[in-house]
Amino acid sequence: MDEVFRRKFPDFDKPLLVFTGADIAEMRRKDFVQVLSLDFPQFGVCRVKKPIVAAVNGIALGGGCELAMMCDIIYAGEKAQFGQPEITLGTIPGAGGTQRLTHAIGKSKAMEMILTGNRMSAQEAERAGLVSKVFPPDQLVAEAVKTAEKMASFSKTIVAICKECVNASYNMTLTEGLHFEKRFFNATFSTHDRQEGMTAFVEKRAPDFKDC
Repeated sequence: MDEVFRRKFPDFDKPLLVFTGADIAEMRRKDFVQVLSLDFPQFGVCRVKKPIVAAVNGIALGGGCELAMMCDIIYAGEKAQFGQPEITLGTIPGAGGTQRLTHAIGKSKAMEMILTGNRMSAQEAERAGLVSKVFPPDQLVAEAVKTAEKMASFSKTIVAICKECVNASYNMTLTEGLHFEKRFFNATFSTHDRQEGMTAFVEKRAPDFKDC
């Protein structure tokens, strides 16, 4: 899988992120002060300007589910499962589970998952809006790469702006968000790629984006 991404995206420094899960045996020995100083490594995912497609082909529980939710698009294999079972360990999600899951699937479903530790199947996750699409396991990575390639064919500058606007919507009122979006829309008219995209459309040809 790593080789597939490196071949498709040779300029991507770290194309494959793997989360193996927390070591509960080690974590149980920590106290409040020790945990307070921890910085989850997956937080770096949130700062990446490139769109990230998560391909979940197994069980994504706890931090695994939270890591998937940090990505921009989630594709899942047919047998994938999602959950926040921290309640069964006497603790709560600590990497965004109570926040991102609520935004993704709504309060009632999020409460049920978080307060019971119940798992959600890939099919239910798709219906709830947590997952974008579900594929047979042997097609999952190829479909994720296909989507990544399509996004990579557009202006990287404009893709980054789109991602920033969508993410900003979670922290603003609708009025604030619309104003934020309008400012960026106006800003695109100062770019080469906006001019090239519209010119190519009028001339009925493929655009030649320069990422500027």
